[in-house]
Amino acid sequence: MHWSFQTYDTLSELRIAEWTREAQRDRLARDAAAARAHVASHGVTKPFVLFVSSLWPYKNCEGLLRAWALARGELGGRQLAVVGAPRYESYADSLRSLAAELGIASDVVFVGGVPLEETVHFYRAADLFVYPSLNETFGLPILEAMACGCPVVTSDISAMPETAGGAAILADPKEPAAIAKAIVEAVGPGRDHLRELGLKRASQFTWAATAASTLDVYRESAERRQHRQNQK
Repeated sequence: MHWSFQTYDTLSELRIAEWTREAQRDRLARDAAAARAHVASHGVTKPFVLFVSSLWPYKNCEGLLRAWALARGELGGRQLAVVGAPRYESYADSLRSLAAELGIASDVVFVGGVPLEETVHFYRAADLFVYPSLNETFGLPILEAMACGCPVVTSDISAMPETAGGAAILADPKEPAAIAKAIVEAVGPGRDHLRELGLKRASQFTWAATAASTLDVYRESAERRQHRQNQK
């Protein structure tokens, strides 16, 4: 998933600091209503929690499914929307099998890969975005969700806490019970406050700041490739 300021009419248009809270809520409510109608065409027809990522094992969709099985009784009949193309069909099949084994298959909608402009509808419509990755150099989907007014739960390791900047609920991605607890907390009474924190955090990422962060990711990736080649 690549960050684009066009995913929310550009972050500059948000101008979060210039909006009153009432104006923010009105805009987000209108966007969410339209987005809910849009995502229904993908089978997401109830209030839902969102996971967005290409389906690599380290993105930890498996951990999220196990957490969902623990938390579902406290989630008010919500669905879990998994948005992202599988990198290996065998892995995607194993996730579907796990959902069935855990008894949550009726809750989980495996949407598959969608274009970036479609993904923004999911961010806008979701009650919560959960990103329990085991390793990230930056974690751009965290900011994508925040920029769209979607509260975030993410991992307490790797780059995720720094990217979230205190505006997300953090959990140990290796512990499904911890992820489950964070999800239940995030959809509770404090959800609006968490959303506002996320909007403020997203507003801190100007074009220059985000470009610099992206360059850092590219440099690190290049350095890793060079290191692997040197070891051959």
